[in-house]
Amino acid sequence: MRVLLVEDDLRVASALSSAMRRRGHSIIHATTAAEAVKVGPVDLVLLDLNLPDRDGLDVCRQIRRDNEDVAIIAVTARTEERDRVAGLRSGADDYVVKPYSMAELLARIEAVMRRTVRAPRVEATLEVGSLRIDAGTRRVWVADREVSLTRKEFELLTMLARHAGTVVSRDRLLLDIWHTTWAAGRTLEVHVAALRGKLGVTGLVQTVRGVGYRLTER
Repeated sequence: MRVLLVEDDLRVASALSSAMRRRGHSIIHATTAAEAVKVGPVDLVLLDLNLPDRDGLDVCRQIRRDNEDVAIIAVTARTEERDRVAGLRSGADDYVVKPYSMAELLARIEAVMRRTVRAPRVEATLEVGSLRIDAGTRRVWVADREVSLTRKEFELLTMLARHAGTVVSRDRLLLDIWHTTWAAGRTLEVHVAALRGKLGVTGLVQTVRGVGYRLTER
């Protein structure tokens, strides 16, 4: 696996690079945002958010824009819930707070890589009310307005659209999209909130308390 490690603390970077190389991975180390965004295609990005030349959230957004399929894990000392929410909304697949154990980080990496294996794209268009989803190009419109979504937001919306009008349980969403029935930090709720904000249509994605979510025609 080709891994981009964006970390300006050389001690931390050295320990993590050694652990990853022992497992057969190729490591590219960047100490600044400027170096990070110039790196070519990789399979995984381990991204410190506190960089000397630019906020790591901006770097996360740029990497996600450039490659929607790359796995990104934010590895940072920012501990507040608002920081975790901002990291996930910026395109990170997971968020790990320093200090962490190497065993935990490696387990998180394994989980994220399992989740981000891409299935073949299905050429189909889904329409629910004013909402239109092109599964082939992964583009979304509300009426005539195109909406930019992260990979997970798109997968979440597509699954709800395929079952429009019916309730999709929380466990099923987690299992199909994150390949687990457990997710830390209210992952599903954070992505639903972000999706609602981007769609901008009140009541389009409804919460069925204690069960899951339903997409309605609006």
